[in-house]
Amino acid sequence: MGIITFGKHLYHRLDRNEAIGRAAELAYFFLLSLFPFLIFLLTLIAYVPVSQEDVLGVIRQYAPGDTMRIIETNVVTLLREQHGGLLSFGVIATIWFASNGINAIVRAFNRAYEVNENRPFFIARGMAILLTLAMVFVIIVALMLPVFGREIGLFIFSSYGLSQEFLAIWNAIRWGVSFVVLFFVFSCLYLAAPNIRLKIKDILAGSLFATVGWIGVSSLFSYYVSNFGNYTATYGSLGGIIILLVWFYLSGLMIIIGGEVNAILLQWKKSFVS
Repeated sequence: MGIITFGKHLYHRLDRNEAIGRAAELAYFFLLSLFPFLIFLLTLIAYVPVSQEDVLGVIRQYAPGDTMRIIETNVVTLLREQHGGLLSFGVIATIWFASNGINAIVRAFNRAYEVNENRPFFIARGMAILLTLAMVFVIIVALMLPVFGREIGLFIFSSYGLSQEFLAIWNAIRWGVSFVVLFFVFSCLYLAAPNIRLKIKDILAGSLFATVGWIGVSSLFSYYVSNFGNYTATYGSLGGIIILLVWFYLSGLMIIIGGEVNAILLQWKKSFVS
């Protein structure tokens, strides 16, 4: 399996499965689901020792340009207007809408594996909702680890008189959790979303590609927007929204490509065995 052959096959599959259009569809659903998802997440973290700033700080690591200002302004405004408890109908509705993004990913993966979605509607939608809730849980754990990790590192540092370099290494390790969390989230998506029985080893390559690709694309796009791109000159006050949509589009494309990578490797594996 040569890299050039693999690349050509991947390109043809992306073209045949309309990856460009499906990434645009994902970008739309990501935008539609973003604020309901953040509202639900920020409502939950009121019960754990994680602040709103911790959540927004994680997004700020990757969000390009002026998008953070849009996200922060709208989230703060929406949270201020929220009434009722955690289990209110409004929160349940937000979970339903937030699962739309997962549902779009399911359709994209089924296309990659060339399988039909024959699961009953409520089972498929229930799985999308469970995956959404699982991502919320994983994100909360990922946010709590740096908070507690810092306290653990300081305790070890002060108790055993370790050097300042140890504390720096500890900080690098605990913030490296974000990479592991992304890999875990993508692995769960690639394993559970498509309507085909897969093993963990069948999705590792795509998960690694999506994790590295998403972080790399987000960083490069953020650098481009900060230093070269001037969307405000073209779109005016909508510039921030356009940047957010492009970021979601690139993110969706990385997720789709990761699914196609897994599908190609599985197809080649079956061909080799037969």
